[in-house]
Amino acid sequence: MKIGVSTFVTDQGIRPAPLGRALEERGFESLFIAEHSHIPVERRTPYPGGGELPEMYYRTLDPFVALSAVAAVTQSLRVGTGIALVAQRDPITTANEVASLDLISEGRAVFGVGVGWNREEMENHGTDPSTRGRLVNERLRAIRELWTKEKAEFHGEFVNFDPVYQWPKPVQRPHPPIYVGGGEGAFRRIADLGDAWLANSESPEKLHPQIERLREVAGREVPVTVYVVPEDPDVVEGYRRIGVERVLFYLPTLPEAETNARLDAMAQLADRFR
Repeated sequence: MKIGVSTFVTDQGIRPAPLGRALEERGFESLFIAEHSHIPVERRTPYPGGGELPEMYYRTLDPFVALSAVAAVTQSLRVGTGIALVAQRDPITTANEVASLDLISEGRAVFGVGVGWNREEMENHGTDPSTRGRLVNERLRAIRELWTKEKAEFHGEFVNFDPVYQWPKPVQRPHPPIYVGGGEGAFRRIADLGDAWLANSESPEKLHPQIERLREVAGREVPVTVYVVPEDPDVVEGYRRIGVERVLFYLPTLPEAETNARLDAMAQLADRFR
């Protein structure tokens, strides 16, 4: 089983390049980082985690800038978005950013995507929250066209462009894997457009029947990566038993020295399962 880390990279914590080096030196397989372009001052949407929105949400670096810095100082670490908010992103620009990251990393990019939860944030990007699911699906289809066609064009409800050239094309073929975040409501999107499921942290016992339902919907085996996995060997072993491909330990946003100490402890546990 693969073991990686998910985190928020902000201006208050360890910088991307030292983080990447620290992860690779300790044998971690991947890094997935969160995205929020901004947080509206007046926010009606409740935080899904309950209570006040943590400060890290207000301070995230652009994920593709941060991951490019990580990729430049590592050799094997997979670099992924966890998640990119496609409902808030121009698909032509996003296709270019992901392909550029895949080139810089020599084929190590993972495009983790989701629809998002903060309605005010997406409204500031001109997105109607009530249609964000259809919008994300269409943008993902357009992005795949840009990655895989020399002359790409797309004509849909939300995305419309005549034939265009766009380079670079991704190193990975046919394109970087698309990991779809969300609960069971995302299963149809995974079946139609995704390569893997980014599952929220659930106990192995609760997650196993969901994986079976996903496979029924998709009609195929779907790799599963689980977010925010507790640093508990029994829980990690439970995920391994049900066939989870990758677990991601959650790394709090901390200065470099504290981050390294936390990674040392995580690596000791990870070594038991690698």
